[in-house]
Parts: sequence; C-alpha cells; structure tokens
Amino acid sequence: MKTSPDDQAIRLAAALDGFARRFKLAAAGAGKPLAEIDRQILHHVAANPDCGPTELARHFAMPMTTISSATDRLAKRGLLLRLRPAEDRRAVALRLSDAGAAFVAAQTEAYTAMFRAMLDRLTPQERTSLVAMMEKIHKYET
Repeated sequence: MKTSPDDQAIRLAAALDGFARRFKLAAAGAGKPLAEIDRQILHHVAANPDCGPTELARHFAMPMTTISSATDRLAKRGLLLRLRPAEDRRAVALRLSDAGAAFVAAQTEAYTAMFRAMLDRLTPQERTSLVAMMEKIHKYET
C-alpha cells in the first residue's frame, strides 16, 4: 500500500467520493432540494435564533448580497421568518418558521442516521480515533 502524502490524498478523495455516492441524502423535509448555503443558513439560524444577515455573512464569509438572496429564497419557501425587533426597527432578526424547524429536524435525523451507519463498521476505538481526527481537521480549517 502506497503511503506518500499524494497517494494518501488520492485514496482519501476516492473514499469520500464513495461516501457521497453511498450515503447521498435527499433533501429530507424540503420538497425540492435546497442550495447548500440555504441548508447551512437554516441550521445556523436554528442554533442562533434572532441572528441577523450581517452575522450570517460574517459566519459564512460571504458577501451580504449572497446572504440576502439566500434569505429571500428561504423566506419565499416559508422556511425562514424575518422579524423587526421592537428596539431597532432597522434591524432584521431571523428565525425558523414551523416548516423551517421541521426541515432542520428532518435533516438532523437523516444525517445522524447516515453517520451512525458509517461508524457502525468501526470498533469503538476506531470510532473514537476517527471522530478525534475529523475534529482536528475541522478545527485546523476554521
């Protein structure tokens, strides 16, 4: 088995491509599929109710125009609510609608089942190591 960094990168890419094909999820609870940024916005708003578009732009490192377009799409689909806080009528606070909350719950359940199926093939020690390595990579990237 080849162990050079390039060979390992190629093997990792093949494994991740295989995961993507094997564990591809339908947009659970969404009707027609959502753009990835739309899905991520819904999950962020679920975890941070009343956040605003500026916070989303900062969090996702995206231009405000992109965030505005995405929140427009989500509001039109009935997944996101735009509220005006009484203390600052110029601000916008974002919350999930009931449909948005149902979407996030369905996505969370589907992803948890998918990741559990991946981890079921590993021993407890391998699972612990894999999760720790993935967290290390994630922390390096953020």
